[in-house]
Amino acid sequence: MLLKRFNRIQRLSHFFLVVTFLIQTGTGFSRLFITTDFGRSLSRLFGGYETAIVIHFWVGVLLIAGFLVHSIYMLSKINWKNPVKSILSPDSLVLNLQDAQHLLKKILWTIGKGSLPKLDRWAYWEKFDYWAVYWGLPLLAITGIMLKFPLLTTLVLPGWVLNIAALLHRAEAILAASYIFIVHFFIGHLRPSCFPMHEAMFSGSVHLDEALKEKPAWVERLKKEGKLELSMAKPPARWYRGLYFVFGYTALGFGLYMLINGIYYSRYIRLH
Repeated sequence: MLLKRFNRIQRLSHFFLVVTFLIQTGTGFSRLFITTDFGRSLSRLFGGYETAIVIHFWVGVLLIAGFLVHSIYMLSKINWKNPVKSILSPDSLVLNLQDAQHLLKKILWTIGKGSLPKLDRWAYWEKFDYWAVYWGLPLLAITGIMLKFPLLTTLVLPGWVLNIAALLHRAEAILAASYIFIVHFFIGHLRPSCFPMHEAMFSGSVHLDEALKEKPAWVERLKKEGKLELSMAKPPARWYRGLYFVFGYTALGFGLYMLINGIYYSRYIRLH
């Protein structure tokens, strides 16, 4: 039996973010590592050094637009008649005190003291994943625009601010790529419970047995609210499942390629 976890809009948003993030990382790394064979090979992949810069800018514009659309979508999901209760509900991605308690219980369980926390729809690490991306995008967008239009920037701000913008843009990009290609890839692909791929973000559903094991509080709440049967989902078509496995592992392979080479050529990075 399958339990619906992500709707179509959420899955399309994830697909959009995967594609744009990989393009931005590839084009950004092509410039960051242009003095190396790795950087030059990435540059050729995107049509050359100048073309890669143009792609980086316009995909960045697309990401900003996506960020704004997503923000409007998330605001529309809030029950404005009772916003506090809505924002702090179990279906909300906003971090709360219970997440801190779950983290503490997990740490205690790891050292052999206590039991595992009973997680609801969103685990604390999933919320952290979400907000790390959400707050990182405006930083990259603002600093990226400043660097793209330095003359306009210096009409308002002193020239030395551009050095800080360059430092922040590169540091945040490296941090984001490292986190996604190490932590997020491990959680999504390499954990024993989901190897070789956690299909939920592509199929939109999880097995009920998996949900009972990883998110027991969520299943219990759906039962109590009488929504469990309504939340059941059909399995994805075989052709679609094959398609998202190919896409997922292509993205994984490209990400690991950039991670390994990024680490190997890290001595060539200059953040100033």
